[in-house]
Amino acid sequence: MNSNYTFPPELRNLIIAALPEDTSLHGKLPELRHTYLPAAHVKALRPESMLVVGIRGSGKSFWWAALQNSEHRRTIRKQVGFDEKTRVSTGFGEKSAPDDYPGKDTISSLVQAGLDSRRIWQTIVLQKIGGKSLPKEFNRQKTWSDKVRWLQANPELVERLLFDADQELESNRIFHLVLFDALDRTADDWKTMNNLVRGLLQTTLDFRSYSRIRLKVFVRPDQIEDPEVAVFPDSSKVLSQKTELYWPRNELYGLLWQYLANESDGGRSFRAGCEKFVAVKWQQVEGIWPVPVKFCDDEEMQRRLFHGITGPWMGRDRRRGFPYTWLPNHLGDARRQVSPRSFLAALRHAALDNKPRPDYEYALHYESIKRGVQEASKIRVKEIIEDYPWVQNLFEPLSGISVPCLFDEIRRIWESKNVLKELEQIIKTATVRLPPVHIAKGSEGVVEDLESLGLVERLSDERINLPDVYRVGFGIGRRGGVKPAARG
Repeated sequence: MNSNYTFPPELRNLIIAALPEDTSLHGKLPELRHTYLPAAHVKALRPESMLVVGIRGSGKSFWWAALQNSEHRRTIRKQVGFDEKTRVSTGFGEKSAPDDYPGKDTISSLVQAGLDSRRIWQTIVLQKIGGKSLPKEFNRQKTWSDKVRWLQANPELVERLLFDADQELESNRIFHLVLFDALDRTADDWKTMNNLVRGLLQTTLDFRSYSRIRLKVFVRPDQIEDPEVAVFPDSSKVLSQKTELYWPRNELYGLLWQYLANESDGGRSFRAGCEKFVAVKWQQVEGIWPVPVKFCDDEEMQRRLFHGITGPWMGRDRRRGFPYTWLPNHLGDARRQVSPRSFLAALRHAALDNKPRPDYEYALHYESIKRGVQEASKIRVKEIIEDYPWVQNLFEPLSGISVPCLFDEIRRIWESKNVLKELEQIIKTATVRLPPVHIAKGSEGVVEDLESLGLVERLSDERINLPDVYRVGFGIGRRGGVKPAARG
């Protein structure tokens, strides 16, 4: 081990090549070489974990797509406990698949027609599980509406079909998973969304009694926090058993090493550098270079390696902080959760910051890392506005203020610019996707909604703060903090 070794500046090119320009899968299958399983995710992927919760960018769609592929399942099989014969079907996802499940408009029409949301999801599961055993009468139903009505009219036959299917799976020691993701694509209003999520959780509870049929539902935290979602008997049996797609700091860096070590052009030199710097030896498994477990568990080793890329400080001395801890600390939301999507985006943009720095011996300059956080924040803000467009109406008038600040300062700005009145009018006259639930309570209610999304937090002295991952992108200042990103 050579503690004086530093990675050459050319490592920037490897980071740019290895890290994806866009980590959003949009229903695509992730590359096998990028399939990294954090220890914190193992429980969430096991068949018995039926409700999986994660913030946007935490990996819900990644695992939804990866679990459908036999090669990806084989890669994680030993840790998760899958059998090679495990069957996987899709019950809902971002990508349109009308033969597999109804899309948003179809689901909306089914709900408006008075069909019970629980029955809608049961019909989807029945079609997946029943397979060739489905009766001809069911197969004759050409529309989802007809299929749901058939299921409602034949409860005893449906129960027998599912029971027999489960018995067959049990005799063959096979699990059949039905995956549900992108539930935000099911509705544009909270009433319908809550109805559908509640129905799906009820269906999930129904299948807990089966031995081998398992539903796995990927949701965001705000989708299960409304009390209306839990209004059904024994809801706690589902909600209390949720598992989270949480990314501890060491796993974020583990993901980074996975990308760098498996880059086709520069991966070899990176692996060699790891061996020189921290004595980590890599072993190839079926064409993939998985991150050594010992390396992922040793944060001191990871810190030394990362500082071999960035230098030891976030400025000219230690008072500015240390890159290994500074980066994830400035990318966490109000719940202290970091999206790996933001983490990788920050590093890629840091590597793209090509300002000449002849006096700096490391591959990534600390000022470049700060600029990477600015770009990651802009991406994060764009994502949150895609999900909740009304957030922009609330934060744009606050551009230029500094946080933490008293809530009265925020309320005064909103009132002076009629922000809430205008937003209420927009909601009344146009379709606003998933509007703030508590807007009727005024400024306090809207801040409550922002807190539930992880955008703001109340400090112990009751001041309002925005985490940097949102603050920077919304153009809001903080004394001594990362400068707000340029708007536009």
